[in-house]
Amino acid sequence: MEINDNIKEAIEAFAFDGLLEECIPFGSGHINDTYRLTFRTPNGVERFILQRMNKSIFTRPVELMENISGVTSWLKKKIQENGGDTQRETLNLVHTHEGMPYYVDSQGEYWRVYLFIENATSFDQVENDNDFYQSAVAFGHFQRLLADYPAETLHETIVNFHNTVDRFDKFRTALKADVLGRAAGVKEEIQFVLDRESLAHTLCDLQAQGQLPLRVTHNDTKLNNIMIDDFTGKAICVIDLDTVMPGLSVNDFGDSIRFGASTAAEDEKDLSKVSCDLHLYEVYVKGYVEGCAGALTDLETEMLPMGAILMTFECGMRFLTDYLEGDTYFKIHREGHNLDRCRTQFKLVRDMEEKLSQMKAIVEKYK
Repeated sequence: MEINDNIKEAIEAFAFDGLLEECIPFGSGHINDTYRLTFRTPNGVERFILQRMNKSIFTRPVELMENISGVTSWLKKKIQENGGDTQRETLNLVHTHEGMPYYVDSQGEYWRVYLFIENATSFDQVENDNDFYQSAVAFGHFQRLLADYPAETLHETIVNFHNTVDRFDKFRTALKADVLGRAAGVKEEIQFVLDRESLAHTLCDLQAQGQLPLRVTHNDTKLNNIMIDDFTGKAICVIDLDTVMPGLSVNDFGDSIRFGASTAAEDEKDLSKVSCDLHLYEVYVKGYVEGCAGALTDLETEMLPMGAILMTFECGMRFLTDYLEGDTYFKIHREGHNLDRCRTQFKLVRDMEEKLSQMKAIVEKYK
């Protein structure tokens, strides 16, 4: 087992017991470098997850780790109060010999270690309704456990991440600059955004008016950020807390629907295949409301369908903005890739707008 010097330095910085038996690359993530460590101890085998944080993506690693430390400590306390298993129901940070939740190596790279959650799996694709339902329960439960957490004390590690008004302003700036002269070829998409300026303000205005409370939000509520127990098939833990920040609960819900209840891939060229699957939407609503268990206000629950529309609109607007700016943010794999992504999201927005009364009725059914 060959380990390069940087990994070896990081491993030696953390307070492990026992003898290291294995260090292997692990998982399907594309942002952080992730390894699974196996140690032999007097009590048997113990495994851990070692990660090098990507500083080019997460430019404030200290603030990020402060957020994770605060949220996981809070979750641990709540899980313990509820008689749960703190080793499996939340991420557990391993500290360095100096008692820090992260380590900065000699090259200036940031590392962290979590306990490995045994006998549980995360899935990249929804294989059945239960997977989607379980992810909804887990993210709803995450909201419930953190309902009383002082969200305003968290760092905003990605400023204005889901500020749709700010995204709209950035779109207008890109449109005005039109650095590559692409605007003339996407007039329909541009008009789609301009026609929905008031939509962009919906949630931001309610938050500014104090009608929607600031919450601890995950901001990457996809199925693969849930650990599902191998034996029971039930979701047990929310993982990947890098984007945990203050935000709106309806945005977390909305991003799940945008990604998980769509009938097509995010970059599908054939727009006739794109729609919001109301069956999957209902599966998720049922699980999310159950998981929240009354933690949301009446208005938050009422605005869940709008969260789905807003997150889809915002995402499409970001794709279009990037297309106008020359594809500088999102990685593309073909000419016009961001434009295809944009059109898919806008088709999904149109479909949700047409189904809004049905989406509201489904929420009403479960609240």
